[in-house]
Amino acid sequence: MHSIKLDLSIAAPGILLLLIAFVLPVTGILVLGIENAEGSFTSAHLVKFLTDPFYLAIAWRTVKLSLIITAICFIAGFPLAYIMARGGPKLRLWLLIVITLPLMTSVVVRTFGWMVILGRGGLVPQALNMLGLVNRNFTLMQTETAIVVGMVQVLFPFMVLSILGVVTKIDRRLEEAARVMGCSFIQAMRSVVLPLAMPGVVAGSLLVFTLSASYFITPTLLGGTRLPVLASSIYETATKTLDWHFAAAQSIVLLIGVLALLVPYTRLSGKANG
Repeated sequence: MHSIKLDLSIAAPGILLLLIAFVLPVTGILVLGIENAEGSFTSAHLVKFLTDPFYLAIAWRTVKLSLIITAICFIAGFPLAYIMARGGPKLRLWLLIVITLPLMTSVVVRTFGWMVILGRGGLVPQALNMLGLVNRNFTLMQTETAIVVGMVQVLFPFMVLSILGVVTKIDRRLEEAARVMGCSFIQAMRSVVLPLAMPGVVAGSLLVFTLSASYFITPTLLGGTRLPVLASSIYETATKTLDWHFAAAQSIVLLIGVLALLVPYTRLSGKANG
């Protein structure tokens, strides 16, 4: 009992800060989404979103792009995290610097860099034009490909670092035992390393998915007005049309949608991996 009281006293400042900076603002937004101008309860804003094909398409695009970004980050991030964990200290240090260095640069600056690279006359369109694959006026701007590329570059470190922290704790002798028993390298990775690394994979996937679903700057700049996502739609509704109630209703849909995907995912992965 004494230890519980001590833990609560230590955690009290953090809990208070969480209540003031997160719980109260989010609660206010959620309440605003189910109120009308007179302050009474209404579901009209939610019904408007759920019955409008335009906003449903925005929601589907947000989920689809978030899943694609998460999958790419996992496919590319797991081998890199494994190499960092099993490599020498110098290799791990340099790879860690390469992974974390972009985090020290503003997301806006990095996104403008992608706009230059992917835009008309940029490095990627010019290279594709030289190979004869596209015409001179080709551009990747305002496409879903541009959004995925920009978001993967932003969120890739979160996946790698989440997996790295778990893989470094896996005993190498387990892999050696699997190889001695006749497993190939790929089989050992699939049957030994990957299951043991699932806590890191789950944590990284949750981080990447939730961040990509709620990101605003990169999808807005790379996708433009042609390809809005939920975060940019909420911003446009709140700042352009000044319909705060409908913007809050979209926030509710985003929150419920993310939770509806994350809660079953965490439960299934927890049951599968103990």
